[in-house]
Amino acid sequence: MPLGKTMGSGPVMWKLLATAVFCSWLSCCTASVSYDSKAIVINGQRRILISGSIHYPRSTPEMWPDLIQKAKEGGLDVIQTYVFWNGHEPQPGKYYFGGRYDLVKFIKLVKQAGLYVHLRIGPYACAEWNFGGFPVWLKYVPGISFRTNNGPFKAAMQKFSKKIVDMMKAEGLYESQGGPIILSQIENEYGPLESELGAAGRAYARWAAQMAVGLGTGVPWVMCKQDDAPDPVINTCNGFYCDYFSPNKAYKPKMWTEAWTGWFTEFGGPVPYRPAEDLAFSVARFIQKGGSFINYYMYHGGTNFGRTSGGPFIATSYDYDAPLDEYGLLREPKWGHLKDLHRAIKLCEPALLSGDPNVIHLGNYQEAHVFKSKSGTCAAFLANYNSRSFAKVAFENMHYNLPPWSISILPDCKHTVYNTARVGAQSAVMKMTPVVYGTGFSWQSFNEEPAASYDDNSFTMVGLLEQINTTRDATDYLWYMTDIKIGHNEQFLRSGKYPVLTVFSAGHALHVFVNGQLSGTAYGSLENPKLTYSEGVNLRAGVNKIALLSIAVGLPNVGPHFETWNAGVLGPVSLSGLNEGRRDLSWQKWSYKIGLKGEALNLDSISGSSSVEWVEGSLMAQKQPLTWYKTTFNAPAGDEPLALDMNSMGKGQVWINGQSVGRYWPAYKASGACGACNYAGYFNEKKCLSNCGEASQRWYHVPRSWLRPRGNLLVAFEELGGNPYGISLVKREVASVCSDIFEWQPTLVNWQLQASGKVNKPLRPKAHLQCAPGQKISSIKFASFGTPEGVCGSFREGACHAHHSYDVFQKYCIGQQSCSVPVVPEAFGGDPCPNVMKKLSAEVICS
Repeated sequence: MPLGKTMGSGPVMWKLLATAVFCSWLSCCTASVSYDSKAIVINGQRRILISGSIHYPRSTPEMWPDLIQKAKEGGLDVIQTYVFWNGHEPQPGKYYFGGRYDLVKFIKLVKQAGLYVHLRIGPYACAEWNFGGFPVWLKYVPGISFRTNNGPFKAAMQKFSKKIVDMMKAEGLYESQGGPIILSQIENEYGPLESELGAAGRAYARWAAQMAVGLGTGVPWVMCKQDDAPDPVINTCNGFYCDYFSPNKAYKPKMWTEAWTGWFTEFGGPVPYRPAEDLAFSVARFIQKGGSFINYYMYHGGTNFGRTSGGPFIATSYDYDAPLDEYGLLREPKWGHLKDLHRAIKLCEPALLSGDPNVIHLGNYQEAHVFKSKSGTCAAFLANYNSRSFAKVAFENMHYNLPPWSISILPDCKHTVYNTARVGAQSAVMKMTPVVYGTGFSWQSFNEEPAASYDDNSFTMVGLLEQINTTRDATDYLWYMTDIKIGHNEQFLRSGKYPVLTVFSAGHALHVFVNGQLSGTAYGSLENPKLTYSEGVNLRAGVNKIALLSIAVGLPNVGPHFETWNAGVLGPVSLSGLNEGRRDLSWQKWSYKIGLKGEALNLDSISGSSSVEWVEGSLMAQKQPLTWYKTTFNAPAGDEPLALDMNSMGKGQVWINGQSVGRYWPAYKASGACGACNYAGYFNEKKCLSNCGEASQRWYHVPRSWLRPRGNLLVAFEELGGNPYGISLVKREVASVCSDIFEWQPTLVNWQLQASGKVNKPLRPKAHLQCAPGQKISSIKFASFGTPEGVCGSFREGACHAHHSYDVFQKYCIGQQSCSVPVVPEAFGGDPCPNVMKKLSAEVICS
């Protein structure tokens, strides 16, 4: 009998088990992973752990080793991932662990790299993933109610959780077995939902913790955003900032399971980004307040391939402004600035884990957190919380200049090695370079006729059906079809004033066809998925065929009882402007057809594409709605990441060799307030935005592993009528790299030299520039020592400028894969403006 069942007999058994396991973890006698008030303890040693989220299905197995290695080089100790239930159990009892869902392979690769794993089993994930990670079939289990004290749900959740734990045990992947998994998570951000559900929510949370501990993983469990997580489960924090957070018991460590590196993109919304300076500030502030575990959500966001994005309206890109971009390339300076932060934190680790800090107030908005170990090591964090002004503070008989909204790290309580607002890492400007194929792709088309006629695959009902219950999410598309009879005596036939068709839909998008012609389109948004179509329609005397193509754009992933949320045309549907006034169409006979003809014929696959007669490009109708397009192409040389530029298209889906790249929707332009963004001051997801007035997502990632050398099949289904001749394959590569560094800026190298006694005075920093492997610095786009302004990609000279700036970079950098330039006046022919704090800004082209 499963241990979870025996514990269900009463609270006494649960308390006894919890006490036994808790004491075992704290004693460290039998467990290789435990915890105390300071940190996670691995094999008897407290650790400051830096973690990053990489979701295995949002990339490909071929990408995993490189992503993991770059995470390690960036200073990470742990890789964190959700387990995606709907990917692993698409049908009840039928499991899949291949391809992008090969969880065991992913974890073993992490182990090979020498890193740990935090496995967030959930199995509710949220994650902007379709249905929050739940399989849609779960919705139809009799008597089920999601994420509450409900027997059918708990039985299904326990079965899957045990399936994953048993698989990990069988592969020897828990740290107690010599594997890399040091932490597990049950449920996910349940606290806010529990407060809504009351007693049933509290009972469920206790059950979930009890069930998880009963699985006997040998490593601690956590529950994030769960203030009442029962012992021995650790409650943890998620958010943009977590320095305020305290665990619910004094003997639990302070853990941050989701430090949000940016935010997700929604179709119709601008693209959020988070400055590296503020992200570093939030992490340093958490550490100085006693935090010992930080996980970046996301460290690599990746791509919502296929129909995996949720929301609804979550974009196909899940880039998240992460340190590794969607394509797996370094996002500089964020990756490098965080790498420097991690190195600085690790230098302080012995002092940080020894005792509580001594907090010293240095001013109205300034303070020092001083850590000292029993062996005498000392580390200090000097903070300036003022978001507008520099501060000069005195500490330990020395003076320190602190930029606004910044923290300086002193691993010896004397010398600054890092300041969160002073970015020493290089920046990079990325570009999308078209892969040239002569005059472009040669297209063929197949027209998907509006389903206004009824065939063997349609069925008829009285009234309107809910979409998800009808399609079971096997497709985004559901046709609603009905006839409207118009008499010859209708006045509008003579006046020319069209009657108005009004359709109320629970979402998410709707195309209206009248007698086979597209009459109009309506769609909702992430904030309000519901929509209303109300437009004049061109009807004729006699029988008119109305076809409504309702389109889902991902199922909900968050909210109370989201399994009850609806989609599709629920009505009412009415026609006004007739002689009779308003005619209600909601309860007349409607015929339904699930999906598209092209889907049934598998037109996205090589075998299916030969099943119909395609129209050659010269004969294709221009900008025709409901059209399938196909072409073939050869894989481009090189190893740069690839993407499709879909900016000329409207809305639809796209496939490569039968693999779904995902939904595209360039026609949905981003609305919002974009503009200059100051890193200083509290961040939220609406503070720093880009792409306003442009497509929310233009480029769509094509993994190189999906391509064959020759004859790759590219298929797009276009709903609105885009222009396929504007589609191009592009390479993502570095356009230029930049350095932007102040004189006297603290660096780790300088501190190490001083600490070793090799130098006895502060050293000036150097500007480091490095091209990608195989590239060299070919030209200098900008260089200025003095008071240059702007950012990488748009530098400009300030009032103070050393005229030999370009000459220095020509000397040190041209023809080199990397170079270093000292930030000293002597290198530039003297001080261009004495008694002024100067910096060096440079941008070079790599080719």
